[in-house]
Amino acid sequence: MDWMKVTVLTTTIASDLVSQMLIDAGSSGTVIEDKNDVQLNQRPEGQWDIIDEEIARKIGDDVKVTGFYPMDDRASDAIAGIREKARNLHLIAPGVDLGKLTVSTSTIDDEDWAESWKSQYKPFRLGKHIVIRPGWEAYEAKEGDKVVTIDPGMAFGTGTHETTGMCVSLVEEYMKLGMTAMDIGTGTGILAIAAAHMGASRVLASDIDPMAVRVAKENIEINGFSNVIEAVEGNLLEVCKEKADIVIANIIADVIIAISAPVREFVKPGGVFICSGIAREREDEVIKALTDAGYGKLDKRNMGEWTAIACMRD
Repeated sequence: MDWMKVTVLTTTIASDLVSQMLIDAGSSGTVIEDKNDVQLNQRPEGQWDIIDEEIARKIGDDVKVTGFYPMDDRASDAIAGIREKARNLHLIAPGVDLGKLTVSTSTIDDEDWAESWKSQYKPFRLGKHIVIRPGWEAYEAKEGDKVVTIDPGMAFGTGTHETTGMCVSLVEEYMKLGMTAMDIGTGTGILAIAAAHMGASRVLASDIDPMAVRVAKENIEINGFSNVIEAVEGNLLEVCKEKADIVIANIIADVIIAISAPVREFVKPGGVFICSGIAREREDEVIKALTDAGYGKLDKRNMGEWTAIACMRD
């Protein structure tokens, strides 16, 4: 089967919004190519280089968000809908720098579709110890490395985004041997696996998307943590019946604001809620929601256009 590849040029801050737009139009997943992801993960916290700087040069200045659609009788309607949504995106996100929002299309066959998104995805470091390695790439671990092997399944995040990097750094800092954790919206399972690497005795990883849960389960098994991490489909507030030392949510500001109070009931006294995916201009709103919900000792991190926060339940 031939596939239609649809690419939208945008900005770092708007990439998740454009990604969701393409998914809503029928793509099973998206690929985000952002040279800022490469540069920000290149030398985290004084560590050695992993990613070739040539990758960033090839990506260019515009952030490219790509979706894939079957070339059938619905293809023309899909592309028309995407163009229309792109023209009206400023109404959904007033004041956000959306970039060019240029929409381009091309046709590729099955083999090219399966391989085209892999070319930019190389091993890279998150935090001090975690190294993300796609399953098709070799990596020689250095002393202290904890390697996470990931098959993103083309859909749920490769881990290169700043929000994931900040979450991993916070997990490395707050996770202690024997603690328990929950990962809300686990996607590929990167954060759940990172928590297990850092000593978690049990991790509950949840996602409302059944395909994400399937991909997460595969990655959990590949990394040898099936006895530690349980991936389940559903809303955390519905599927969880116990408390954890650390709850992680790398989602978006609106969801974090909405769940900050109810999630507190799943954090053990003295435990930590780590939340990320917060655009900088929304961090004050999120901090207010967390404070109003009764969290204390806010530990805030910034990277690029994004904010991550670790807060403690008293």
